[in-house]
Amino acid sequence: MEDNKIVMIMDDGSEVEFTILESTIFQGNTYILVTDAPDGDDGECYVFKDVSSPEDPEAIYEDVLDEDEEAAVYEIFSQMLDGEIDLER
Repeated sequence: MEDNKIVMIMDDGSEVEFTILESTIFQGNTYILVTDAPDGDDGECYVFKDVSSPEDPEAIYEDVLDEDEEAAVYEIFSQMLDGEIDLER
């Protein structure tokens, strides 16, 4: 795995590579902002929440389903990136 790249195994068993744009901790949880676009291209951004336990050998991420939680985390990432990319939900 390259620096700032992550491969996620989807529910259907397929693998998808994402580029990690930023990470943060909010209310005791770790979140990552990722994109599916190759470097320099336009793509979608996604926020995933780390739901793994300390005993897990690898991180386990899942979609943020709570709308209020998602909005708060998107706002944090938007401020962190200070307008570098357009974060539309």
